[in-house]
Amino acid sequence: MSEEKNNTNERIEDLGAGITKTDKGTIYTLTIIGQIEGHQVAPESVKTTKYEHVIPLLATIEESDEIDGLLLLLNTVGGDIEAGLAISELIAGMKKPTVSLVLGGGHSIGIPLAVSAKKSMIAPTASMMIHPVRMSGLVVGAPATYHYFQRIQEQITDFVTQNSNITREKFSEYMMATGQIATDVGTIVYGKEAVESGLIDQIGCLHDALQTLHEMIRIHRNDEKG
Repeated sequence: MSEEKNNTNERIEDLGAGITKTDKGTIYTLTIIGQIEGHQVAPESVKTTKYEHVIPLLATIEESDEIDGLLLLLNTVGGDIEAGLAISELIAGMKKPTVSLVLGGGHSIGIPLAVSAKKSMIAPTASMMIHPVRMSGLVVGAPATYHYFQRIQEQITDFVTQNSNITREKFSEYMMATGQIATDVGTIVYGKEAVESGLIDQIGCLHDALQTLHEMIRIHRNDEKG
């Protein structure tokens, strides 16, 4: 049994980030950086987070008896919508304590990822770009295509508003704003505004995120003891 646990931990560590063990609990730190890669492979020159690595990793973290909580560090430009939503749904469905911290940027599909944790934080200088669903490359100009875009956009809005304190009206207002982003529609919000709007729970740094996660782990342990 111990050999099986060691093999599991080795597989987790091989996939990146790290595990920190203290008397307060064992925390897995997962980084979401660069572009979130989905079904299409990004160029080698682009830093990516691959969904085929993250999805099984999250399942392993949730099932592992050795890990007490997940710290999610975000600095992403966004990327594949379906991959981002899939990862977000997995994190939101985890029973273990989860805390996210946006550093640098948590743009586009990075927003659902940021709010998927049970507690979300953002650095004062970090930013988040909220915009409508877009697609590059060849797009079939048919009514069904635009209907699909609208449905995906509604799914993103539903997820964000269900997992944060921002209202649907405010999020839609940010998404469809004009004149704030050059050559694009949408809004860029920084740390303080992201919290004031209800999108993110609080301003924070690494210490705040870890302190919150340790407290959540303590409460979770007490609940399990009954």
